[in-house]
This record gives sequence, C-alpha cells and structure tokens, in this order.
Amino acid sequence: MIYRFEELTSTNDEAREARYTHGDVIVAERQTAGRGQRGHTWISPEGENLTFTLIVEPTFLAARDQFLISEAAALALCDCFREFGITTHIKWTNDIYHEDRKLVGILIEHFYSGMQLRRTLIGIGININQTAFDPSLPNPVSMRQILGHALAREAVLDIFTHCFEARYATLQRGDHATLAADYTAKLYRLHREQRFRLPDGEEFTATIEGVEADGVLLLRHADGELRGYRFKEVEFVVKSLLLEK
Repeated sequence: MIYRFEELTSTNDEAREARYTHGDVIVAERQTAGRGQRGHTWISPEGENLTFTLIVEPTFLAARDQFLISEAAALALCDCFREFGITTHIKWTNDIYHEDRKLVGILIEHFYSGMQLRRTLIGIGININQTAFDPSLPNPVSMRQILGHALAREAVLDIFTHCFEARYATLQRGDHATLAADYTAKLYRLHREQRFRLPDGEEFTATIEGVEADGVLLLRHADGELRGYRFKEVEFVVKSLLLEK
C-alpha cells in the first residue's frame, strides 16, 4: 500500500514504524531532515520530485547477503528509466547516473534478527521535474532535463514498483548470479580510470574492475595491484558540471 504525507522528517524515519509491512511505500511531498549517503542532506523542492521509502522484509536472506538488496533496488531503477528511454548506470554503491550526472540517490537501512535480515528500508529520491538545483551540488540532473518535458510522478513510481517486484522475485528465487552480473554490467565507469578519495583526503587514480558479493569495490591501482574497498573506505571524486538551463 502507498501512504502519502505532506511533510515528514524523512520517509525512512516514518517507515520504521511497526505498522508498515512488506511492500508498503511511504511518500512525502516535503522532508525536513531528508538524508542521503555519507551523512549528506537530501533537499527536494515540493511538488517536483519523488521522495519515498519502500519497505521489504527479506527474511529469507542472511545478513551477509544484504548487498543483494542494493543490487535489486539499483537495477530496478535502471529498468524503470529504460521504460522512459533514459540510459542509466549505477555509481557504486547505488547512486543512479545518466551520463556523468546524478539522477537518483538511495539510502538503505537494514534491521536484523540474529544472522538473518528482518526488515529493510529502501529510501529513494528521484529528480523528476526539477530544473534549478542548489549550485553546491556538483552534478545533478532530472528526468525533465533529459527528456525535455515534464513527467507525471505517479507514473514513475508505478513503473518503478513493478520493476522492483521483478528484480525482487529474482532474489527470492535465489538467482543471485543474475543480479550480480547485471549490476556489474551497469557499473558507472566500469573498466575506466577514475579519481578516488580516501577518508584522509588522499586522492588516487584507479580502474574499476567490479564488485564482490558483499559490495566491496575492486579497484586496479596504477601499480597493477587489485585492492578492495568497502563503503566509506573510498569515494568517487566527482567533477562539478554546470547544467544548461
């Protein structure tokens, strides 16, 4: 069921309430404390974009396999955009990019029962009709800017939920290999050199070779060594891009 709110602190905050169950979607027109990855704030003008949280209860998955949820969500978004004629890629771990611009941010929170997943909140923000962005954001883009016309937000949500159901069904069947292969094929800048930054500020250039089953990013350094990095151990260095109005 879809629950709509005019204002929430964040859709993930609301989705923590026990009254919501598997498959429920929490949508908010305004978030007063929307969150993105790495502690960033997610700001979206009212009435222009889509901010929501999808609740799933993947109790059939071991906690060690939680990255599969990220793969399913990111791929479902790529599937959704393909329906609108938009080509996208996944910037590790799960930002969705069109060319070199960010179209979607995802924040996933897991809850556990012992060694199994119990509940997962998939918070998603899709830039749909926004055309003016905060200049501090390095590379945002919206569906409207890509396609040249406004879109019905409800149509985007409807198509996404159907795409996610299909990807989740693959997960339930235990076909982890398909999700992993499709995710790798969709990786932003796969097999290309990219600048990265370590937590201490040091930057380096490496080539993306793939992602391991637990979400570790595999980078080939200039000296030929292949090293793995977990979330928050490395980040992309993103160039600022000025959008044409």
